[in-house]
Amino acid sequence: MTTQQTTDKRKKRKQPQATFAQVRSLLGPTYRKHRLRLLAGFIALLAVDFLQLLIPRIIRRAVDSLQATEISSHELLTPAALIVSIAAGVVILRFTWRYLIIGFSRLLERDIRNRIFTHLLTMDGPFFEKRTTGDLMAHSSNDISAIQMACGMGMVAAVDALVMLLAAIGFMIAIHPTLTLMALLPMPILAISTRILSGKLHKRFSAVQERFAMLTELSRSTLISIGLIKSYTMEGFQTKQFDRLGKKYVKDNLRVAAIQGLISPVATLVGNIGMLVVLFLGGLFVIQKKISLGDFVAFITYLYMLIWPVMAVGWVANLVQRGATSLARIHSLVTSVARLHDPKEGPEPDPGQPGFRLNNLTFSYPSSPRPVLNNLSLHLGPGIHGITGRTGCGKTTLCKLLTRLYPVKNQQLCFAGHDVNQYPLFQVRSRIGYVAQEPILFSRSIAENIRLGRPEASRKEVEEAAKKAAIHEDILTFEKGYETTIGERGIKLSGGQRQRLAMARALLADREILLIDDGLSAVDVTTEEELFHGLKHYFADKVVIVISNRTKLLSMTDRIIILTDGSVEAEGSHEELLRSSDLYRSMYSKQMLDPDEAGSKR
Repeated sequence: MTTQQTTDKRKKRKQPQATFAQVRSLLGPTYRKHRLRLLAGFIALLAVDFLQLLIPRIIRRAVDSLQATEISSHELLTPAALIVSIAAGVVILRFTWRYLIIGFSRLLERDIRNRIFTHLLTMDGPFFEKRTTGDLMAHSSNDISAIQMACGMGMVAAVDALVMLLAAIGFMIAIHPTLTLMALLPMPILAISTRILSGKLHKRFSAVQERFAMLTELSRSTLISIGLIKSYTMEGFQTKQFDRLGKKYVKDNLRVAAIQGLISPVATLVGNIGMLVVLFLGGLFVIQKKISLGDFVAFITYLYMLIWPVMAVGWVANLVQRGATSLARIHSLVTSVARLHDPKEGPEPDPGQPGFRLNNLTFSYPSSPRPVLNNLSLHLGPGIHGITGRTGCGKTTLCKLLTRLYPVKNQQLCFAGHDVNQYPLFQVRSRIGYVAQEPILFSRSIAENIRLGRPEASRKEVEEAAKKAAIHEDILTFEKGYETTIGERGIKLSGGQRQRLAMARALLADREILLIDDGLSAVDVTTEEELFHGLKHYFADKVVIVISNRTKLLSMTDRIIILTDGSVEAEGSHEELLRSSDLYRSMYSKQMLDPDEAGSKR
């Protein structure tokens, strides 16, 4: 057996267990908020149990009266009417507790889902490196459903079973203690078997949740890259992968079902054994006149009522184990701490020192010890700064740090005259407009996508931004114009249209820093030049950082910075670098021969 296999087995054995502190932390606020609702629901539940327990006593009196021929057929209408009235009360009260308690479990589900969603929005780059989207979706679907069932029907079944169990046993003891003892003798079998089966269920359900996360991630990644999969004719390969993972998911679920399939039959068996004992001994006691026929019928009815609580023990154990597993997983998620420091308050940005200053900035990703940026020192103040370099030199990594997606050490990155770690994240991010090479667009209308940074913007402002980004005419060619829904990730648009739409979004936000991370790479050189020239007046007094490998675009910037292995190799104007930098001169020469050559980025 390999070391990796041994490690995997240990991981499988160490399943998360929800502690009381975790339960209180995650569920406590919702329980406190809706405690009166829960109280009313449980009062209705207990009233239902009380009414149900009355029925055997009514039947007992009626049967004893019949046996003694002390009641006529006409007089039997009274207990019958009483039973019907109790049944009607049970219907009303059962609806009441279902509405109040099951409704509470839905409110709890909503609160947990909102907490997960809100927490995810506060997390940073290192967190999302470790968590797949499929895993996060599994937390927000299967895990929450398991908690909802445990805190809804599970909680109801536990209380209902406990009350019915104690009350029914109490009435049975009042009728005949010895018969009750004999009827309950098989019960320890249920307790032991439930304990064993619940432990196995917990482990197997954890495996199901992990497999579901993998299946969800494969589905998500396939759907968002469907065009790429079709172009490489990989439909069959993806189908086989999905089928293979789906079979494993079904297999894991069948292993869970095998445990669930044992719990209920064991509980039923215990109940039926008790019923067999009562039929034999109880019948014998009636013959011996130790109990009346009415007592015997009432005893059988109470024992029949015990079957549900006995079965509920196994069912509740199942729900609790599922809920506890899911609660531990969700608690681990919502208590994860971002590495990015986010103070509540920060200093006022110095208007005399806009932009960023990098002081010997060194950075490496958590998953790799190799520095991507190495002792990088730069001043990015007002003006248009072009940044270029070979693939892997750290250009995109620099963008991630400037937009505060990853943590940096104190004093290595300053914003507006102060260490960036002194500012709340919102205070820095709200001053940056960002255009990425692969823009993120939503399956909403074009106007809504442009308004992302300013939801309150008017249609006129939206159109002005689109005109500046040279996308207005393209938008008008669509049948619904600005109200056209562009599909998942803007699938209805070309690459150049998506980038220009993202540019319009950044221009509408009108922030003092504009970061263009190869955001015009899908636009032809002529359109890119016209667009950039048209925006020159808009860039006045702003900090504009343009990352590109196109020398035509770089030549229009005030200053060009060449990065090599995460450090500054050279900087200066277009003309200065043509004279002093072999790398820049080589890039320029090649692109003069092939003007449409687009650079790659890291």
